[in-house]
Amino acid sequence: MEELRVKPWVSQYPEQIPTTLDDDFELLPIYLKKTALKYPNKKALNFLGKEMTFNEIYIQSLRFANYLRNLGIKKGDRVAIMLPNSPQAVIAYYGILFADAIIVQTNPLYTERELEYQMNDSGAVAIICLDLLINRVYSVKKATNLQHIFVTGVRDYLPFVKKILYPLSKQPKAPEIPSDHSIHQFNYIMQVSAPIETDLSNTSIDDVAILQYTGGTTGFPKGVMLTHKNLASNTLMSEKWLYKSRKGQEKILTVLPFFHVYGMTACMNLSIMCAYEMIIIPKFDASQMLEAIKKYRPTLFPGAPTMYIALLNHPDLSKYDISCIHSCLSGSAALPVEVQEQFEKVTGGKLVEGYGLSEASPITHSNFLWDKRVSGSIGVPWPNTDAKIVSLETGEEVPVREIGELIVSGPQVMKGYWNRPEETAATLKDGWLFTGDLGYMDEEGFFYIVDRKKDMINAGGFNVYPRDVEEVLYEHEAVQETVVIGIPDPYRGETVKAFIVLKEGKFVTEAELDEFSRKYLAAYKVPRHYEFRNELPKTAIGKILRRTLVEEEKQRNSENEDTEEKLS
Repeated sequence: MEELRVKPWVSQYPEQIPTTLDDDFELLPIYLKKTALKYPNKKALNFLGKEMTFNEIYIQSLRFANYLRNLGIKKGDRVAIMLPNSPQAVIAYYGILFADAIIVQTNPLYTERELEYQMNDSGAVAIICLDLLINRVYSVKKATNLQHIFVTGVRDYLPFVKKILYPLSKQPKAPEIPSDHSIHQFNYIMQVSAPIETDLSNTSIDDVAILQYTGGTTGFPKGVMLTHKNLASNTLMSEKWLYKSRKGQEKILTVLPFFHVYGMTACMNLSIMCAYEMIIIPKFDASQMLEAIKKYRPTLFPGAPTMYIALLNHPDLSKYDISCIHSCLSGSAALPVEVQEQFEKVTGGKLVEGYGLSEASPITHSNFLWDKRVSGSIGVPWPNTDAKIVSLETGEEVPVREIGELIVSGPQVMKGYWNRPEETAATLKDGWLFTGDLGYMDEEGFFYIVDRKKDMINAGGFNVYPRDVEEVLYEHEAVQETVVIGIPDPYRGETVKAFIVLKEGKFVTEAELDEFSRKYLAAYKVPRHYEFRNELPKTAIGKILRRTLVEEEKQRNSENEDTEEKLS
């Protein structure tokens, strides 16, 4: 029977981490209320020097919730947040939940086309945005169901605006706000709205709290329905995993964007639940991060491999003491072993790789921070989480160390995709989430990801997993970042191409990389093509956009074919 299936990872757990959690999860806003009552005057966040306590966050969230209700926004209505990391992003998040509405997480870098699609797909009735984005948001209002736009002031974001949205030589000016009764000033709301709490007695932990849109690398982005239980359980799992962390004492370096599910859970919700102080950075910049570490001495740093790589390769790293950081959980992409070892040497802390996806709130696996861990592995399933590797052909569980598709189940697994029953049925089967990732499990229950199903390269009948090749390239002393893709090949069907970003002051030729790779890779895995770049395309969280490079190659091949056709 399924419940008798052997779960070897259970024996690997240290006694400090429970393998199961009590099923006493609460609504997300209740955790803010409890923390505010227990730690009212403790700093909840530090945003470029601006500080707020937990009680202030709680009261202002209630003000926003009350204002929403007075506008007629009711249970189940969707309200979008289109903000960079900031105090307003936290207040809006919990305010929407206190109003019993559903949050739609929206990337502030979205174009009008992307924004219009998401607003129409979610049916959002309101949105809160930075005033610099008001014209973009207002332009799509008529084509959507948006009835209210909340605007927050540019002056609160001046350092972010000057460095990220505008050239340094230009001073940003707040745009003229259209004269429209549907536009509301956030700062005004904080002054006039009363902090009246909502009656949430009719709200269930199984109700949808968030629509988290996937990246949309294939087809249109889908709204992942995450419930209060999904998010609360994954946040509690995070707390248990970080068992040496001290409630009410830690500081989290918060650069992962809140509009991404990883930053939302591992930074914002964890901080609210455990009374940690968030050191909020609006966008990743290695120099700014080092200054923040020097000034505020954070202890926890959830991040992505590209962030750790950038810090390690910063020319002034040796001038900074970053030993205050004792725990880092890396996600969003594979963590190169070389990066892990170097970062731990510099900080004296622990950096381990985890695994997750938006559909799982997001974390399902991780290595242990202070106990047994296996380099190159994503670790073991988290408390209350089950996982197995199944055959791509039969769907049956495969033997240890055999490659198949990773599937997971647990309280953090999504309710489904918004208004997409067929895609939900294809991804959720009998309580199992089919991740689309290829991997295997070893004898002790540690899991390994070899690649996405769609990223696997078929070179002359041989399967090549990009991660295998990338791990080798990362070991070369001149390579700072790399990503590997498959490109069309007239003889092999597909062949391997590597994109390379070199470390500052380093140089290597294609021939030298070829010679290096052949020492550690089977001949069919060795890249046949290299392309050197100054930088690689990335998401807001720092994940390298492999699919963007694939699309660029397709476009390049199409143009070459057109040219050849014209010449013939």
